[in-house]
Amino acid sequence: MNVDRRYLLTLLCMTPVSAFAQQQGFAGLGGPAEGFARVRPNPQIKFPADHGAHPSFRIEWWYVTANLTDDEGALYGAQFTLFRQAASPGPQKEAWENQQFWLGHAAITTEEAHLYAEKFGRGGVGQAGVTANPFEAWIDDWSFGSIDQSFSPLRLHTEAPDFGYDLHLSTDAAMVLQGEDGYSVKSDRGQASYYVSQPFFEAKGTLRLGTKNVSVKGRAWMDREWSSQPLAPDQEGWDWFSLHLDSGEKVMLFRLRHTGGENYFAGNWISPDGGSTPIPSSEINMEPLETARVAGRDIPTGWRLSVASRNLAIETTALNPQSWNETGFPYWEGPTTFTGSHNGIGYLEMTGYARI
Repeated sequence: MNVDRRYLLTLLCMTPVSAFAQQQGFAGLGGPAEGFARVRPNPQIKFPADHGAHPSFRIEWWYVTANLTDDEGALYGAQFTLFRQAASPGPQKEAWENQQFWLGHAAITTEEAHLYAEKFGRGGVGQAGVTANPFEAWIDDWSFGSIDQSFSPLRLHTEAPDFGYDLHLSTDAAMVLQGEDGYSVKSDRGQASYYVSQPFFEAKGTLRLGTKNVSVKGRAWMDREWSSQPLAPDQEGWDWFSLHLDSGEKVMLFRLRHTGGENYFAGNWISPDGGSTPIPSSEINMEPLETARVAGRDIPTGWRLSVASRNLAIETTALNPQSWNETGFPYWEGPTTFTGSHNGIGYLEMTGYARI
């Protein structure tokens, strides 16, 4: 591909991203969504169909985080996200007129380094997409998909100039429905998404750091969300945790920050057998304890988390406080450890922190 054509393709891919950034809420996720499908209570989520794309909704993503160790016990994190955004509602058009735009993020975190990459793609031309059965999500040469006809095991593969990973994820557990049966409310005004997870993956494979290959194993967590307006217009960002407790339980917690200073809290407590129970917002406390100066921003990288009804009271520590993705929508993403009433590992994602 010559330089002019590559530039044109990049410009075409980035055009909706630029427009999206001008809308309301973080990354435009609070913007109006007339003509798109609406998220409603009491969803009937079914697999394998809902592993695939939902083009009648404006936005969705397939998201994987992995907490990994090598043979010497060194800690690593790996992240993969594939985003789909519809530029307009209505029947899907063919080829370059297709209204679906795709964005891929990949990262590896160590104690000393945080490496990330970003890809843009267009729908309708085979550059990116998702199939439900067998499951495969891809953008260019990055892929996340089933190895055989069942959903698990899966292979997660990315290559970037200075890093890459090839991981196998496997589990016998069923998908977990977040919120109320997969209906996850994001504000007191009713904004919501459909939200499902697979927090029980065992992971193993290889990380490439420059020219060095490292064998790793650990735990991985997959999230799936789709919506048309998941945030309220005045919600400027979120702080989201996925936690693997040493007891075998899993916990998802988030707070959405409003421009007026108030927060909206939600979470789910997931038992070792996969049962998922929403956590009342009144039971959740998320308190920043430690900040780091990251990319011109003060980022809360250490936290105190508690859930009174579950006797959870922990403090988290980031593996690398400089885990910043300077992508089209910059955000912090990295692995954590925690101690207190429970010990374990997890991941933290923080968005919407403005440069100061």
